[in-house]
Amino acid sequence: MSASFLLNSGHRIPLVGFGTFQIRSRELIFSVLEHALAAGYRHIDTAVVYRNEEHIGEALKTLLPKFNLQREDIFITSKLIPSLNQTEEDVVSLVKQSLKNLQTDYIDLYLIHWPGVSGLQSEHKDNSKYRNNTWATLIKLHQSGLIRSIGVSNYLIRHLEELKASHSVIPSVNQVEWHPHCHDLDLLKYCRDNGIFLQAYSSLGSSNVDSLRHDPTIIKVAQALGKSPAQILLRWALQQNIGILPKASSKSRIVENINLDFVLPDDVMNTLTTLQVKRKYAWDPKIVH
Repeated sequence: MSASFLLNSGHRIPLVGFGTFQIRSRELIFSVLEHALAAGYRHIDTAVVYRNEEHIGEALKTLLPKFNLQREDIFITSKLIPSLNQTEEDVVSLVKQSLKNLQTDYIDLYLIHWPGVSGLQSEHKDNSKYRNNTWATLIKLHQSGLIRSIGVSNYLIRHLEELKASHSVIPSVNQVEWHPHCHDLDLLKYCRDNGIFLQAYSSLGSSNVDSLRHDPTIIKVAQALGKSPAQILLRWALQQNIGILPKASSKSRIVENINLDFVLPDDVMNTLTTLQVKRKYAWDPKIVH
């Protein structure tokens, strides 16, 4: 699965990436990344709050030569959450620490992870100030070459409108929760109209809640097509030209999640898009002012 999308920054991002949320131990990081690279993943998604950047950097330094790969063959995403009293120097320091942890001279994509300040202080009066200050600093880091592309995560239309009104550089990517139980078609249209690539997280729901993967309609479709529920969910997003970041720790699941070379019929796509179940499995940015 080598398909990619051309970002508004001029760089290409693989449509299928490997998510590393909650994968922290050094041993596990080495194991999953070895399986992921062997399976064909070339995009690794992490974040400051995942606390695994350092292990990922170590693993890639060891594993890339094993698979005859260079740094430029890999696309790396990381993210930070704005914090109270955060200065431009603080943001620069966080990004440079990510570079050091990941043992790289540049990061392909860096995101503002959340539109509010850290600690999910949704109604804090300075949310707008800190997310805009953070974006201004990421623009400078992008211009310096330390970051190839910049973007956001969990931004709604109103957050994006605010950003667009205040800055000349718009995000290359908006990473949001996206699956048949939770998808904002107005947000998708807005992003496409403004040249922002939509990337999905939690495509399979939550690691702790399996109601999405056990949805009767999704199971029925999976059985009819001879695929797993996870493959159906991932293909549904991919077929909309939306990026995906499946996470798995076993070799079989890692391979399964990238084996998506099939097509969902139009009626199946419509059925999944119009499911009556509406549920979020991750944090909700609607509460952030």
